[in-house]
Amino acid sequence: MNRKSIFSYIMAGIATFGMMSCLDFDDPVDTMSFGQMALEDSVYHGHPDEINYEVNISEVGLDSAIIRLDTYLKQAKGGQYALRGGKNGDFPGEHAYQRQFSLGPDNYAQYTTVPHYDFMYGTLQTSYDVSAEFNPGPNSMYLMVKNAMVPLLNHPSIDSIPEFKAIYLLMFDYATQEIADIHGALPYDQFLINKQHAPFTYNSLEHIYKAIIEHINLVNACLRHYDTRPDWYKQKVQRLMNDNLEISKDKYTGHSGMDSWIRLANSLKLRMAMNCVKVEPALARQWAEEAVASGVIEETDQEFALMGMQMGFGHPLNMIWITWNDARLSASFESLLMSLNHPYTRGEYPFFKKNSGDMVNATTGELLPADTRIVGLREGIHPGMGQSAATNPMLACSVFDPDYMAEAPLYIMKLSEVDFLRAEGALRGWSMGGSAQQFYERGIRNAYLFERSEIYYHEEYDMMVEDYLSLEQAVPYTYHDPLGNVPDEPSVTKIGVKWNDADNQETKLEKIITQKYIAHFPYSFGAWTDLRRTGYPKLFPVLNADEGDGSLKFGDIIRRAPFPDTDDASVADIEATGLDALGGEDYQSTRLWWDVDAPNF
Repeated sequence: MNRKSIFSYIMAGIATFGMMSCLDFDDPVDTMSFGQMALEDSVYHGHPDEINYEVNISEVGLDSAIIRLDTYLKQAKGGQYALRGGKNGDFPGEHAYQRQFSLGPDNYAQYTTVPHYDFMYGTLQTSYDVSAEFNPGPNSMYLMVKNAMVPLLNHPSIDSIPEFKAIYLLMFDYATQEIADIHGALPYDQFLINKQHAPFTYNSLEHIYKAIIEHINLVNACLRHYDTRPDWYKQKVQRLMNDNLEISKDKYTGHSGMDSWIRLANSLKLRMAMNCVKVEPALARQWAEEAVASGVIEETDQEFALMGMQMGFGHPLNMIWITWNDARLSASFESLLMSLNHPYTRGEYPFFKKNSGDMVNATTGELLPADTRIVGLREGIHPGMGQSAATNPMLACSVFDPDYMAEAPLYIMKLSEVDFLRAEGALRGWSMGGSAQQFYERGIRNAYLFERSEIYYHEEYDMMVEDYLSLEQAVPYTYHDPLGNVPDEPSVTKIGVKWNDADNQETKLEKIITQKYIAHFPYSFGAWTDLRRTGYPKLFPVLNADEGDGSLKFGDIIRRAPFPDTDDASVADIEATGLDALGGEDYQSTRLWWDVDAPNF
């Protein structure tokens, strides 16, 4: 029985038993008021992924639902913050953001390297170390999203505001896609209905992906139906959106209605389609073409992010990198950026800064004076001890300029990501609404992470980007460790930036993913996924890869993070259904459903 017919079935049953005489059509919902009364009394209400968007709602009914949902909506705000390091309902903060990104995925994507092993709450001996203290980090933030949003999705009154049910289902599914691509399986169906206690039954990544795509299609239909609503309904829902939806730029740009949210849904669908291109190529193409035809993000005003500058908080990475000294630029990222003469490395005020102190080779005595060059740390190197430059020379390695990062939004979906997805789709011959070159070049022009509305922060990038787009060949570059811990390593980036129709498909794909990688920074979830599914960008081998869970060897990259929960009930659930849903053992080397060991074309 489909979602629309459920409601009709209930109404028919009511009529059969002669209960229609009890209806008062001045009640909260007009032509279906008994059904809504039943919703409010918890006799029946839609499943959290059932959206009866054609229900006719009265003004009294809407007002009643808004009042009943007030506490739940406030709680769900915290779930939006938790997407990017917020906890306990607060704005994104350093501790939660670090657990979510910096101590795992940021290193897996090789954006950063941890320069010291000792932390207040544990140790991290190398990049692939399976730390019981830190491995649960991304999952713990996902659970905060779930705990904030799922009660709202299960509340009967949410069915009186179907657009809000659609939007919060979309946000929960967005968070689910992120975490599922980290671990590979989770009890998604039972999380969605707010099941609280073990045992939990795990769902496979394939099941999760296909369920989310079904939801996106339903969300699209619901949000498009909004245009048929009466003006009084739109005015009240718009006010509710402005008060409660934190990740949309609409409240700052003045855009109203559901268009931006439809574009977010379709952009997520496009992201997921491309992730599946090797495992289900025909379905991936179908999803991608449907997404573009339905409308994806086309302008920076339509991007989704937590806008720290407008909301009143700074980017958590400033504290993590600059104050705590808990992260430094990786040698792979240094080498890539220098090989391409990227705008982040040049200009009067480059985004990445040169070494902050003198660096001495412990073997040869060679000195690299402070402020000489951009210096990264090899991924997987055994870190030093302590967070003071006086005792740990690794801390002299490069960081970003905190003035730039302070103004950077915490992106949920950037125009540049969508453009690079469309570029890859066009490269594969899919109908993306333009050419691969068109989307590739627009993606680069909008790749910077700085605040879009503040010209000061990206004017240098704008001045350099045309010259950057003309780079035909990589600049010869060799990574040199000033501390002498590792030998010199020639850059593995051999491609240029300029689009060349004469390049083969593989070279074009490498260019697209390499530029997408730069544009993603510091969003490591997406960068790590692309690295796993395509092998791009080319990066240095991770040192000491075998010091994780023992399933990797030199030259391997981490394919997933092990399941994070080690309590007895969770271990039992993993053994009962988790491993089967994963399709392999609980190892770092186990490939996820979409991570197929096959050529890109």
